[in-house]
Amino acid sequence: MNEHMQSNNVHVIDHPLVQHKLSLMRNKEASTNTFRRLLNELSMLMAYEVTRDMPLQEVEIETPLEVTRAKVIDGKKLVFVSILRAGTGILDGMLSVVPGARVGHIGLYRDPKSLMAVEYYFKLPENVEERDIIVVDPMLATGNSAIAAVERLKELNPKSIKFVCLLTCPEGVAALQKAHPDVPIYTAAIDRQLNEHGYILPGLGDAGDRMFGTK
Repeated sequence: MNEHMQSNNVHVIDHPLVQHKLSLMRNKEASTNTFRRLLNELSMLMAYEVTRDMPLQEVEIETPLEVTRAKVIDGKKLVFVSILRAGTGILDGMLSVVPGARVGHIGLYRDPKSLMAVEYYFKLPENVEERDIIVVDPMLATGNSAIAAVERLKELNPKSIKFVCLLTCPEGVAALQKAHPDVPIYTAAIDRQLNEHGYILPGLGDAGDRMFGTK
C-alpha cells in the first residue's frame, strides 16, 4: 500500500503544502510550539479537502449592485468530533475553516495491556441524526480507538461519518475499513507499519505528548 493509494474510501491528501508541513512535524527537533502551529495549519488544509462535498444551499443576498441568489454552506449541520486528547489539535484548525460547526468530544484511553479502547467521556450536540460527523484524531494506529468511537457515534444515527487523521498505517486502515466499511478515511500519509507497542513507523511519535509538551 503506497502513500498515493486512493480507494473510494481512503483518501490520501497529498497536496504539496500538506506533505511539507507533515515532514516538518515528523522532525523530532520540532518544538512543542512549532509542532502545535504546524498541526493547526495542516488541519486547516485538510479541512479544505474533507469538506469538498459539503452540501450548499442558496440564499438571497444583496451585492453593492443588485439582489442575487448565492450559495452558502450550513456549518451548523456539521459536527467535528474530537477523540481526546490529541484530537484537539486537529479540531482547532478545522474550526478556523468552518467556525459554525458544532463540536463533540469522545474520551478514550488505550488499555496498556490489551491495547483496547476504554471510553471515559462522551458529549455530543443534540439532533445528531440531522448532521454530518467528521471524527478527528492525529493517529490511526491499531484502529481500536477509531473503531470504538465510530461504533458509539453510529448509535446516534448521524447522516454520515468521516474519519480524519494525519497519519495512519496499513494495519490501521485495514482494521477501520473492516469494522466500518462505510466510513471514508482522510489522511496525509500511510506510513510503513505499526511496531509492537502500537506506534506508527516512521511516524512522528506520540502526537498528544508532542502537542502538549507532556511525557
